[in-house]
Amino acid sequence: MAFSHRWLWVSKKSFGLLSVPGIVLVVSTPGFAAVYLTVEEAQQAIFPGESFSPVSVILSDEQQKMIKKMSGVPAYTKKQKVWRATQGGYLIVDQVIGKHEFITYAVGINPDGSVRQIEIMEYREAYGFEIRQKKWRRQFAGKTNRSPLRLNSDITNISGATLSCRHITEGVKRIIALYEFVLRKI
Repeated sequence: MAFSHRWLWVSKKSFGLLSVPGIVLVVSTPGFAAVYLTVEEAQQAIFPGESFSPVSVILSDEQQKMIKKMSGVPAYTKKQKVWRATQGGYLIVDQVIGKHEFITYAVGINPDGSVRQIEIMEYREAYGFEIRQKKWRRQFAGKTNRSPLRLNSDITNISGATLSCRHITEGVKRIIALYEFVLRKI
């Protein structure tokens, strides 16, 4: 008895379904998600030896509008994941979209409002992971709300990771605006 394939479908997430009369076969390939740091590990990587206390930050509609006005990037969520370091400064955990999947990253903000460091915590794309390179992440150190924070201007692009580079850059710009407009006043 000969079988003919009725249809074959492959999604962007590399899952396939193959149907033959009376038989359904599901084929999947492993994902590319990688967890590099927990929140606690990111805290210690950015603020070594310090303790942290959570800060409840729920943005009002007005605060979201102001952050967008200051950064040019919308605040997508009202609830922010923020911790205050014992010696001053804040750690903010955020997410941006890479090309198809979310990138979770942490930004350390010094008491003067400058970026201390960023860390990539989770990366879910099959490519573009080069944004984890220390040399690329180091470009953000010292940036403030007066910094342009533009890809191919003061932040260099990585070929093959353009969308990840752009979205992390925009995310850091939004986090700096969050500090300036909300956290600095706490």
